[in-house]
Amino acid sequence: MCGIAGLIDTALPSEALPDTILEMLGTIAHRGPDGLGYAVGDDWAMGTARLAVIDLESGTQPLGDPGGRFWLCYNGEIYNYRELRADLEAQGVVFRTHCDTEVVLAAWMTWGEQCLPRFNGGFAFALFDRRERRLVLARDRFGKRPLFYARHGNAFLFASEMKAFLAVPGFAFEQDPAQLASILGQWTPLPDQTGFRAIQALPMGEWLSFDRGGLERHTYARLAFPEGPAPAGEDEAKALIRRHLEASVALRLRSDVEVGVYLSGGIDSAIVALLARDIGGRPPATFSVAFDDAALDESAEQQVVAAHLGTRHDTLRVSHEDIAAACPDAVYHAEVPAFRSAFIPMFLLSRRTQECGIKVILSGEGADEAFLGYDLFKETLLRSRWDDIDDDTRSRRLARLYPHLGHYGPQDIAALTGLYQQFSQERMPGLFSHELKFQNGRFSARLIKGAGDPFAAISALVAGHGEMAAMSPVQRAQWLEYKTLLPGYLLSTQGDRAALAHGIENRCPFLDPAVVDLASTLNLRFDDGFEEKRLLRQAFAGRLPESIVNKRKFPYRAPDAAAFAETRPDYLELVQSESELAKLPFLDANFARRLTAKVLSRPAAEISTKENQTFLFLLSIALLHRQFVGRDGVAGHKAGRVHPPLVRMVDLRGAA
Repeated sequence: MCGIAGLIDTALPSEALPDTILEMLGTIAHRGPDGLGYAVGDDWAMGTARLAVIDLESGTQPLGDPGGRFWLCYNGEIYNYRELRADLEAQGVVFRTHCDTEVVLAAWMTWGEQCLPRFNGGFAFALFDRRERRLVLARDRFGKRPLFYARHGNAFLFASEMKAFLAVPGFAFEQDPAQLASILGQWTPLPDQTGFRAIQALPMGEWLSFDRGGLERHTYARLAFPEGPAPAGEDEAKALIRRHLEASVALRLRSDVEVGVYLSGGIDSAIVALLARDIGGRPPATFSVAFDDAALDESAEQQVVAAHLGTRHDTLRVSHEDIAAACPDAVYHAEVPAFRSAFIPMFLLSRRTQECGIKVILSGEGADEAFLGYDLFKETLLRSRWDDIDDDTRSRRLARLYPHLGHYGPQDIAALTGLYQQFSQERMPGLFSHELKFQNGRFSARLIKGAGDPFAAISALVAGHGEMAAMSPVQRAQWLEYKTLLPGYLLSTQGDRAALAHGIENRCPFLDPAVVDLASTLNLRFDDGFEEKRLLRQAFAGRLPESIVNKRKFPYRAPDAAAFAETRPDYLELVQSESELAKLPFLDANFARRLTAKVLSRPAAEISTKENQTFLFLLSIALLHRQFVGRDGVAGHKAGRVHPPLVRMVDLRGAA
């Protein structure tokens, strides 16, 4: 895991390039505290801030081929690098190191872009071909590792985090109201959105090439839900689940440093910890977040799992004060607006994990998308069949939807019946599954003055993927979750960005392509879809405590607006002061002021989910404006900078 950055075709004088690339790397040094390295030519530079995980001694970057034609800066891990290395050696490739970085370089030189579907991992890389003057950027199929690019005059910039562009002379950030409205509408950026004009994210499963002929983007991995042959019965299906997850965890335990596990208190992370213990040969170190608010806290379940597995468990208790104090730093690292505060405890947990000497962790992320763990999937299934079932069946299935809501009662079922009747037919083409969810987003989008249709961008995205037409309503819901909330928030704001802020690499066994494909063949084959992840739970019954196996979905949440209303941090002036709001002319200041006054003055019980969500969006937009548009993040960064050692300098200026 690392951070990468670079620029080519720049008009900067060549003597300025070493300092510029070092400044870019310095802004993302948290991603790679073990050493900086760069290569420079006459009008290009690229570099890496390295977190050493595989081949600690000789894995230094950038890595060039023996002839000096190709140079690679690489972020992430290819978990199947040993198998790929064996394939390449069989073709005559001779390796100089034992790191997966050299496997990526050799794979590209041997197979070209056809190497990308062979990679099983979370990665983003930049590869420069000096002879053809061609830059290639590529990103993993599920969007685990970030990669951004921008044009700056004739120059092309890229980096693992946008803040690296703050170090490029003359580069200015500007928030894009249309993108912000879209982000507020669907709760998260779309695959190529960033919230800033002129900066794009390379979407999951894509690669691009940039040379003097221009920029071209290509897709190498598309989301599909293969309908493979059904196992003979449930027992075979459970055995397949265990076998695939064991293989996935085994691959992700490959590391030259210790690997820990994040325990949430639910079944997914418990399975990961169980397999890590059994395959690794000893109980792993485990880490969890706990809250004082009993409605949000799962520490009792976390302790049950840790005790059952005998792990060395560490719990970080997070207060309202902690969330308010860490919010600006967490938003600076996230770089995009956030609709909830749950990423802030994860930001703090990664700091604790780093302090405990762990560099790599496994988590249960991706299980809900693969094995239908969200209420959204059950809702979609019921709404899609609404007109075909009678009133009694509707009531019974509504009663099974939300077992984790203790206060859920007959009056709620009556209210939902009317709501589901309204949304039993598709209103927004291709977005049937998410139409109810988007009601909160429609409210949040009111923050943006003259935003137009906040769902225009996602409608265009769906329209551009005709393969969705052949999918079932639930599969379309999965497709949208894989394309939006998973890469845009869960793997990014709450995942990679929170973890790498403190040099922690997060690996996700449930996002192994073989596991995802297997889940697609099993979903709804052996149950009615109203008991989330039933097969997954039963596959591990008897190996984990019964209370964990039978525990229903408990969504991870953290205190939202209440944390700020109670603690009143100084930076709330950004959303309270008329002069501060005037710096954000694209906002509806009257709506923002009314919203802020309400959420900061009323009891938490009187603040709705959509108001909580909109307040967090408003606060994070204002913080991002100060940090990036106002460049306040530059000053804060330099004040606290501790430069990793410079371990590689390659000067190719003037070289043929």
